[in-house]
Amino acid sequence: MARHAHSTFSTRTRRSLLNAGLVVGAAGAALVAGGGAAGAAVPTSDGSDLASATQAATNALHGSTATGLGTLKTLQLDPLANTGVDPLDNAVGTQLADFQPIGTAGLTAPLTSGGSLDDLPLVGPATSLLPN
Repeated sequence: MARHAHSTFSTRTRRSLLNAGLVVGAAGAALVAGGGAAGAAVPTSDGSDLASATQAATNALHGSTATGLGTLKTLQLDPLANTGVDPLDNAVGTQLADFQPIGTAGLTAPLTSGGSLDDLPLVGPATSLLPN
């Protein structure tokens, strides 16, 4: 094979880029499909129909993201959770003198027990903003 015809990308890199493009394309298609209802209300130049157009756009956006983002809250983050080969199930602890013991088990427990996004300590309350 001639040097100019030799590809600099490996097959794995090409496949990863293709998968990422397909995911972005599917997300865009879902948003466009949900936005069809927003085109029904066209605002006039004086703004009298602006409220209904805004409401239609909001409903379309909520409907298209509810199916995609709503399931993210309950999706198990660690696929190897509750198995014997989970690399995140490693806790380190120590105790100095008479102080209470300190360990990392409290930080990794939401993931290693099969938790989802809404079970995480800092991110969990923020997931209430996602649609159900």
